[in-house]
Amino acid sequence: MEYISAVEASEKWGVSLRQVQRFLADNRIPRAKKYGRSWMIPVDAEKPIDPRREKKLPQISLSSDLSCVIAATAIPMPSGNPDAILDTIDEDRLRLIYEAELAYLRGDFRRAMQCCHKTEGDDAARLRACPLAIAAAISMGDYRTYTEIESYLKRCIDTNKGSEIAACAEISLATAVVSVIAPNMVPDWLKVGDLSALPPQAMPNALYLRARYLHYIGQPDVMLAVAQTALTLSSPERGITTTDIYLRVTCAIACHALEREDEAKRWLLEAMRLALPHGFITPFAELVTALGGLMERCLEQEFPGYYGAVMEQWKRTWKNWITFHNQFTKDNITLILSLREYHIAVLAARRIPYAKIAKQYCISVGRLKNIMLEIYEKLFISSRDELAKYVL
Repeated sequence: MEYISAVEASEKWGVSLRQVQRFLADNRIPRAKKYGRSWMIPVDAEKPIDPRREKKLPQISLSSDLSCVIAATAIPMPSGNPDAILDTIDEDRLRLIYEAELAYLRGDFRRAMQCCHKTEGDDAARLRACPLAIAAAISMGDYRTYTEIESYLKRCIDTNKGSEIAACAEISLATAVVSVIAPNMVPDWLKVGDLSALPPQAMPNALYLRARYLHYIGQPDVMLAVAQTALTLSSPERGITTTDIYLRVTCAIACHALEREDEAKRWLLEAMRLALPHGFITPFAELVTALGGLMERCLEQEFPGYYGAVMEQWKRTWKNWITFHNQFTKDNITLILSLREYHIAVLAARRIPYAKIAKQYCISVGRLKNIMLEIYEKLFISSRDELAKYVL
């Protein structure tokens, strides 16, 4: 190999000797060798770009990065083996989001939360992971973590008003409101169905949230129409998405409310066939109480192997949900108990004697004790001390 000196290189490249020496000191000339105090530079070496004059690449904006992340994580998981999606992803941040999703669907909320936490420092990935993190926090009854996420999302909204970033943060906050059944706290855009600010990839999830809201305000016919519309935006042939599973369960709930039981069963079984073979039990455990026994019957008849897992998760997370609900809404559990049960529960938690409560409600003490047992069963508790934590 032929070499030239630093002086010859400066003449060849049209730069000062000092600049060549700087290139050499910074190791910016490949294959250059130093002999004593002299440098030998390969004759075919190209002139390095002066970093002071190097054109800086434009930074990707958060909005553009978020759009890319949302699009990349909207890819359906293979229906035969959802975990195979992980083998197709090169970026760690995208892999974390899918890992969180898979863990959440299987009821491993702690693992889902860990994956979401690892996206911190990458705003685009963190914003995309926030709905999953919120859902996991609710299932674990972790209100403290939720408040941290809420503060972050509100900062995003305040600093990016009217943008796609703010819209995605709004969806995450709406996820919490819908999940804890607080229709009075639902944002106006979700109430009226104004989804114009959302990116197209976020539309199915937003429509799912709106359908759930319509359920709470007693409009099952509109709820069914919204959920079915959302399902037209996806193609089952391409694979499974979490939203697709939840939308089918939502259709079942709407049909059940409309007393169309055969149709409700068809929708529910369709969701189960998509999800349960892969251990995705969470969509069913979350919504056991919304189907008036249909969930249990379908599990027993069609998927008996998953009956225990679904019901166990429901019992395990129901208490956490109640705890979270109370802190989130700053009220008590009137959405779980009837108004009469709630009033009786408050008196019992205050240690009012059963005889006095029974007299107030013109019932026998025996009947009152039966009501108390029903309240305890609904809340999965067994004493007045535990009851006080929920209603006082």
